[in-house]
Amino acid sequence: MKLRRLGKTELMVSEVGFGGEWLERHDEQEVRAAIERAEALGINILDVWMSEPNVRTNIGKAIAGRRDRWIIQGHIGSTWQDGQYVRTRDVAKCREAFEDLLSRLGTDYIDLGMIHYVDREDDWDTAMNTPYIDYVMELKAKGVIRHIGLSTHNPVIAMRAAQTDFIEMLLFSVNPAFDLMPPTDDIETYFGDFADETLRGIDPERVKMYKLCEQNDIGITCMKPFAGGRLFDAARSPFGVALTPVQLIHYCLTRPAVASALCGYDTPEHVEQAVAYETATDAEKDYASVLANAPSHTFTGQCTYCGHCKPCPMDIDIAMVNKLYDLAAMQDEVPASVRAHYEALPHRADQCIGCRSCETRCPFGVKVAERMKRTAELFG
Repeated sequence: MKLRRLGKTELMVSEVGFGGEWLERHDEQEVRAAIERAEALGINILDVWMSEPNVRTNIGKAIAGRRDRWIIQGHIGSTWQDGQYVRTRDVAKCREAFEDLLSRLGTDYIDLGMIHYVDREDDWDTAMNTPYIDYVMELKAKGVIRHIGLSTHNPVIAMRAAQTDFIEMLLFSVNPAFDLMPPTDDIETYFGDFADETLRGIDPERVKMYKLCEQNDIGITCMKPFAGGRLFDAARSPFGVALTPVQLIHYCLTRPAVASALCGYDTPEHVEQAVAYETATDAEKDYASVLANAPSHTFTGQCTYCGHCKPCPMDIDIAMVNKLYDLAAMQDEVPASVRAHYEALPHRADQCIGCRSCETRCPFGVKVAERMKRTAELFG
């Protein structure tokens, strides 16, 4: 596994990393299997934004005795309240959740302390001008976090972060579909005025963000490199063709300032498919032939199952419902296995009360209430 320097942190991270989000849906044995396979293949960076207690405990057990082999991104502001994920800047709740993270992971420090999920200007102002940032600085001063990072989907916020004197790296959503998005209120778009003709159509906001990070030595780790798996499917890809994990990882790693593509894994086999990047040929890595002729699609309105729509007053697992809807809608008839998974959910789409609070938190502008209605109709 090749290592890359993560900007001014000076940390050397594996260029293929581990985004822990999907581990929420797996038991202790399955979590251990995926993490141990990743470690064996040379992956050394792990993002743990999830606040759900069981997944934190399972990850802690999987890395027990080998904590020093992992560079961990731990998030400040991702909390577990009344059985659901809640993003907050309330210091008391942030402190409780972060201390819980340390305890469950079995560690007394986090390598990359992440200012969690800032996409809006007003949230930036709240995060930077309240006791929340004082708490982050306190953790840094005590050595509980070794470096300060920030996670965002918005290149405007990313550029603000890159110009501070204390944020050293970013966790940012990167894939070729997102890079074609025009500016929106929630997620502006990147890249545009780029010398490589095959990359025409990528938004100028992104090119400015990437270049600024490179200039200021702000390392980037990439979330959403596969867009929730949507880019593996020609029918759902905005490009009209299926891309491979190797192509999408290569896309991330060819952006300025990017050090690692943090992929989501359900199984050891998924880990192996991503790590195949290290031995792939140039032809296998080639994404330019796809993008050269791609129309300028946006990704607005597409659910990537990120989970930021939580909490739901009816406790619906919105991301899972959306994933099962997408799987079902691809077929002429709802597959029995998909129906079984849907019916096993404790709270289903027909319980949605249409409050739309989830839509205010969705970074991609998904019309969740409408999707819940369509899902309820699809599954009967």
